[in-house]
Amino acid sequence: MTQRNFHWVHGMGLMATVFALSVLVTTAGLQWISVPAYATERGKDRREARDTRQEGREEAREQKKECKEADDKSRAECRHEKRETKEEARDAAKDIKRK
Repeated sequence: MTQRNFHWVHGMGLMATVFALSVLVTTAGLQWISVPAYATERGKDRREARDTRQEGREEAREQKKECKEADDKSRAECRHEKRETKEEARDAAKDIKRK
């Protein structure tokens, strides 16, 4: 091979390397950009699930209070109803997080 042809091949190899590196850097940059958006979405889901559980707790307290005041059921039955209400709220919160 002559000296002239060698420079041309070397130049093409350098351009290919620069192009490959620029594609690699761009791809890596795009992956890092999407992470904050995903984290924000997950945070929103966690807050929504936490609010759902809190509402379930408040509802369960009110339900137990009304049950005790009505004197229709035993304390154990009132506790059981409260427990079921809280469990339903936890299940709803899990469903929100699984979206």
